[in-house]
Amino acid sequence: MIAAGLIIVLILVLASVFVNGWTDAPNAIATVVSTRVMSPRAAVAMAAVFNFLGVLLMGTAVANTITSIVKIVPGKEALAVVGAAQLSIVLWAVTAWRFGIPTSESHALIAGLTGAGLASSRVDVVGFGAVNWDAWVKVFEGLGISSVLGFVTGFLCAWLVVLLFRRVYRGAANSFFSKAQIVSAAAMAFSHGTQDGQKFMGVFALALALGGILPLGAGGTVGIPLWVMALCSAVMAVGTSVGGYRIIKTMGMDMVKLEKYQGFSAEVAASVCLLGSTIFGIPVSTTHTKTTAIMGVGLQKGLRGVKWGIVMEMFAAWILTFPVCLMIGFLMTKLFLAVF
Repeated sequence: MIAAGLIIVLILVLASVFVNGWTDAPNAIATVVSTRVMSPRAAVAMAAVFNFLGVLLMGTAVANTITSIVKIVPGKEALAVVGAAQLSIVLWAVTAWRFGIPTSESHALIAGLTGAGLASSRVDVVGFGAVNWDAWVKVFEGLGISSVLGFVTGFLCAWLVVLLFRRVYRGAANSFFSKAQIVSAAAMAFSHGTQDGQKFMGVFALALALGGILPLGAGGTVGIPLWVMALCSAVMAVGTSVGGYRIIKTMGMDMVKLEKYQGFSAEVAASVCLLGSTIFGIPVSTTHTKTTAIMGVGLQKGLRGVKWGIVMEMFAAWILTFPVCLMIGFLMTKLFLAVF
C-alpha cells in the first residue's frame, strides 16, 4: 500500500513542479521576454540551465526549512500529508493562472503542508503542535523580505541606473542593456533555482524518504540526489514552455510597460534579494520578490508607471493563498486518509 501511495505522491509532486514552471518560474524570465531581448524559447532554455545550477551550487538550507514545516514520521499517513499539500498547490495555481495572476507556489506549498499536517493524527504531535512554528517564523521573515525589500531595491536600482546613464544616448544605452539583461536574467533564473527549485526538489526527496527509499535525517531533513535535481528541473522547464507566456504578459507588459534598463534593474534587485535569503536558509517567494521589484522599478517613473488595478488583483491572490491552500491541504488529507 505504501508503494502505491508513494507513486501517487511522487506524481503529485511532479505535477506541482510542472505547475510551478507553468505559473511561477515565468517570473524569472518575464522581463527579458517582455523587453524582447530574448525569445520565449531561448529564455526558457536559459532558465532551465541556470535553475538547475542554482539548485546544484547553493546547498539545501531552504529545502530543509520547507521539509521541516510539519513534524511527520514515515508511513502511509505521512505520504498523505505530502500528497495533499501538492494537490492544494495544483488546484490553487491553475485557478490563478486561468486569470493570468502570478501566485506564490512557495506559499501555497507551505500553507498546504501546514493544513495537511493539522489534519493528520499520526504526526509527532496532533493539532497545532504538528506544525514547526520556528520554520514558520522564517516564512514570515521571507514574506517581509520579498515584499518590502524587493520593492525598495527595485526602486533604488532603477534610480541608480538612470543616474549613471543620464548622459548616455538612448540608442547606446539600449544596446548595452540588451546584453546586460541576458546576464541579469540568467542571475534571476539561478536565484529561482536556489529558492523554488530547492523547495520542490526537497519535497520530492522527502516523499522518497517517507516511502523508505532515502534516509530521513533529524528534523525531517533529507539529502537531495542529483537525479532528483535533474528530473525536477526538466519538468519545471517543460511547464514554463507550455504555459508561461500568460504570466509573462501580466508581469512584464500589463502591470508595468518595461524598458530594457527597467528589466535589468528589476532582475538585479530580485536576484540580490533571493540570493541573500538563500544564504540564510530563508524561504522567500520568487513571485513576490520579482513582482515587487518590477513595481519599484515602475514607480521610479512616478505613480502612473504602475497599473495599480493589476497590483490589487495580485495582492488579493497573495493574501488568499495561505487560507485557501491551508484549507485544501486539510480537506485533501482527510479525503486521502479515508480512501487509502
